[in-house]
Amino acid sequence: MRSPVNRHRLWQVVVDAALIAAAWVLSWYVRFDARPRYYDRYLEWDVVVLVVAIMLPVFVAFGFYNRWWRYVSTQDMWGVLRGVTTAVVATFFVFTMLDFHPASVPRGIWIVDLLLLLAFVMGVRLLARTIIERPTARSIVARGQEVLIVGAGDAAQLMLREMLRNPSLGYTPIGLVDDDPRKKNLRLHGVRVLGTTAELRELVRERRPDELLIAIPSAAGDVRERIVELARVEQVPVKTLPALHDLITGDFNLAGQIRPVEVEDLLGREPVDVDLPSIAGYLADEVVLVTGAGGSIGSELCRQIARMGPTRLVLVDNGEPGLFEIERELVDERDFHATAAVLADAGNATKMRQVFEKYRPAVVFHAAAYKHVPLMEANPLEAVRNNSLVTRTVADIAVEFGAKRFVLVSTDKAVNAKTVMGQSKALCEWIVESWGHREDTATRFCGVRFGNVLGSSGSVIPIFRKQIARGGPVTVTHAEMTRFFMTIPEAVQLIIQAGAIGGRGQVYVLDMGEPVKITDLADTMIRLSGKEPGTDVAIAFVGARPGEKLHEELWSEAETVSPSTHEAIMLVTRPPIDQQWLEDELDELSRLVDAGETLELIGRLNTICATPRRNGVLAVDGAGAAEATPAPETV
Repeated sequence: MRSPVNRHRLWQVVVDAALIAAAWVLSWYVRFDARPRYYDRYLEWDVVVLVVAIMLPVFVAFGFYNRWWRYVSTQDMWGVLRGVTTAVVATFFVFTMLDFHPASVPRGIWIVDLLLLLAFVMGVRLLARTIIERPTARSIVARGQEVLIVGAGDAAQLMLREMLRNPSLGYTPIGLVDDDPRKKNLRLHGVRVLGTTAELRELVRERRPDELLIAIPSAAGDVRERIVELARVEQVPVKTLPALHDLITGDFNLAGQIRPVEVEDLLGREPVDVDLPSIAGYLADEVVLVTGAGGSIGSELCRQIARMGPTRLVLVDNGEPGLFEIERELVDERDFHATAAVLADAGNATKMRQVFEKYRPAVVFHAAAYKHVPLMEANPLEAVRNNSLVTRTVADIAVEFGAKRFVLVSTDKAVNAKTVMGQSKALCEWIVESWGHREDTATRFCGVRFGNVLGSSGSVIPIFRKQIARGGPVTVTHAEMTRFFMTIPEAVQLIIQAGAIGGRGQVYVLDMGEPVKITDLADTMIRLSGKEPGTDVAIAFVGARPGEKLHEELWSEAETVSPSTHEAIMLVTRPPIDQQWLEDELDELSRLVDAGETLELIGRLNTICATPRRNGVLAVDGAGAAEATPAPETV
């Protein structure tokens, strides 16, 4: 084992040795006004060296030299207390055993020595940190940017420490602002809390900071939006720390974490409380397979599953760049080497059987799908093949090889589907329902339905960002159009949670919060870029695309929605799909895809989704409600 005492920390040992000797000698002078002569023996150099020789190894054993004094913390001070106490007790026992003088050491000496040594050892460490971190007048001038920090919690304290410790960051904190009025006039690392967020406008006008910094990782989007709007009106730049789920994924690095406010920060809601380690036990020590592993949802699934300790994580994707990136990230950046990257089409039954036979996954997350509505309208054969038929292939093989769980990633576009993409995903949900309700399989099936995720490839936010960078116009299909939004990490956490509670073909819906008006989204993004909507960047209305809804739905009127064991996940129930009918229809769709019969496939798809057969009866308009009228012999 490598010794913590190296040439760089030898000076710490020397200082501590001097402190031990000083405390020992001083304790006798503090204890006695007129010391008896026979106690002089304990102040001779050989006894002092003995005391130092006993205590220093204890200091080493308690990790006193495992860190630099400039980084000493409250936790380190408790360690000092334990180490010094143990050192004094050890010295007492050694002296008792040696008993080399008729007169034993008075008990008061041990108490005074303990108190003095604690004061010396703690004091010198705190003094070292104070001197190193103390900003000089020269460093304040050199830092340049005077920043007012919004928030006075743990994140703000971390930021202040980094700013004071590293002048090269270029920040000089001039004050803090917090929601809690009780914190007013308190000081964090010497920086005063000037007032509450309600007083922020007055404080900005009075102090005129060069920058506002939001240090509240858990802040809801509307809180950030109010601060950003105030900063815009006062013409003060504003930056932020990332959301909490981003901060906890790595070490705190101030220079790398502070960034401009983005629209994703303003659309965020109150963080969903998901204790992944407590609910994701079904992933630990298991082989987990993720299809679509290179996509936005699939890659985040891989990141979060890797933290749960699977024995192996099998990544399946038919796109080389995305698969390469997520494997490289897991192995090189996250140090998770139990990965197997498989470049394959998940619809290739032969290849997938080989994968299942080789790795025997216990849990399957099926995230592979085509998702872009206009593209799928133009390519319906591929939409049905890659979404519906691939789901059937993977689900069938999962059952064949005895997987314990199968979790489908679905979409709100599967509700009352009018587009090819939505209809193909509705069929995916029915496949999961069909397998889940069968009594002859032990595999637990569930589907998870949610709306748009922020920042996914090809979503509206990256598109708007590119349009704004070009100077506009920003294209919006309809002035009244709304959409649900959720961050990718939040959605994936809830998918994993749903995988823990689902089991018999249930479909779960994630609580997406309030829908966002797309025109408001465009306005916000333009303003965040430092421009004015309609003046610097125009907004053009181009009309809704075929089958596109003005307002997305998370469930239909005929579906029953009830709470689940998690407040952000709701259970959707409806009569189970007729299994044989679904198999027959999928076989027919497969035949049409192979034959390239585009028009016939579209007609068949519309008929299937408008009149699904459930429990031997016909459900009208794809709502999933069983009608009283018997279904015809053929559909």
